[in-house]
Amino acid sequence: MLLSTRRTAVMRAGVELRVFDGLADGPAGADELAKRLGVHPRGMRVLLAALAAIGLLDVEDDAYRLAPGAEEVLVTSSPAYFGSAMRLASSDYEWQALGRLADAVRSGGTVLDENAETPEYSYWEDFAAYPTGNTSRVAAKLADLLADWATERPCLDVLDTACGHGYYGYTLAQRFPQAKVWDIDWANVLDVSVRHAERMGVRDRVELITGDMFSVPMGGPYDVTMITNVLHHFSEERATEMLTKLAQATKPDGKVAVVAITTDDRPPAEDPVPHLFSVLMLAWTHEGESHSMDAYRRMFAAAGLTPPRFHSLPGVPLRILLAERA
Repeated sequence: MLLSTRRTAVMRAGVELRVFDGLADGPAGADELAKRLGVHPRGMRVLLAALAAIGLLDVEDDAYRLAPGAEEVLVTSSPAYFGSAMRLASSDYEWQALGRLADAVRSGGTVLDENAETPEYSYWEDFAAYPTGNTSRVAAKLADLLADWATERPCLDVLDTACGHGYYGYTLAQRFPQAKVWDIDWANVLDVSVRHAERMGVRDRVELITGDMFSVPMGGPYDVTMITNVLHHFSEERATEMLTKLAQATKPDGKVAVVAITTDDRPPAEDPVPHLFSVLMLAWTHEGESHSMDAYRRMFAAAGLTPPRFHSLPGVPLRILLAERA
């Protein structure tokens, strides 16, 4: 456990310097690769040996090559490239927060002046710019879950609250030609979101609402209101306030969708991801944590929504919660 920070640093440096791209066409020695990538030969030699030590490269006769599987997830041209997830999970923002974890435990919440709840926090620009492969999978799953219901509707007005990268709303717009999306987020984040909308071919059906989701007028009513990867940043009471606002902006026969990391009845050792995520929320927010499934049932009921239906994908820690106006 104590050595894990070194492993993360080695992997992060390899991705940042494009070492795996440099070896995608075949094996190379440290000096050759250093020249190719424009770095110091000694630095390259030490890093390549460390990457081999943690199993990401193989070495034979001083020539390094990609280990099995590395080309699929660590070469930027691969459809399954996962370096973006690493950029977020090992970000300086998170490390700054976790470096003050003991102080956060003492105080019961973040001690950082600038944190995940700070208006126009620059981390959210990175979050919007680098969605992971899981993001696309969960967005497609949400579209599948809504397909039968949405296909029959003559229009499909969608509100994506704290949209970030916007993939959830834009995937619905791609799937359903009658869909139109309204995105709410900070201005610096929306500047990134619209680039994804343009790339996904739906920018002409996207409207932007700039500001704090708790205070900005949402408009509506909408057929679908959603909030993804957000409610675990707040207390149960604050999250319920947000869900109530979404419910009020939803048509009587509309849907409310939440994507979140949740805990269930299993012991923490059998389901570690949400509990470790709660540690980050403790260090990075004032009252956030991975809420339990029972807590979400209470929130949905208090917000005037039907009991949520929980959906998940194998190997993905996120759950989709779907409900209607009660």
